[in-house]
Amino acid sequence: MSQVSGHVGNRFVQKIASKEFRNYLMSTHFWGPVVNWGLPIAAILDTQKDASLISGNMTLALCTYSALFMRFALAVQPKNYLLFACHATNEVAQLTQGYRFLKYQR
Repeated sequence: MSQVSGHVGNRFVQKIASKEFRNYLMSTHFWGPVVNWGLPIAAILDTQKDASLISGNMTLALCTYSALFMRFALAVQPKNYLLFACHATNEVAQLTQGYRFLKYQR
């Protein structure tokens, strides 16, 4: 069993030590999505705030923005699944905010 875990550990270390992985970590393909995670995190935290503070126009704009960037993340080569996950999370969070906004307006 330890030989298997040692082999897996060794392969993992080789992977993260590779030039390709270092290049990925230093690219906008990695850092763009990492920085973008601020949007869904803020939206998720905002679900705990009063619904009277929600801007319907901004929520609609952010839903549109995230939908477009989900498509973009899958259209670029190589596909950017980290960017896709970020915007999919933001889309769900913004739709939740939109639902809260509509419910508050009624």
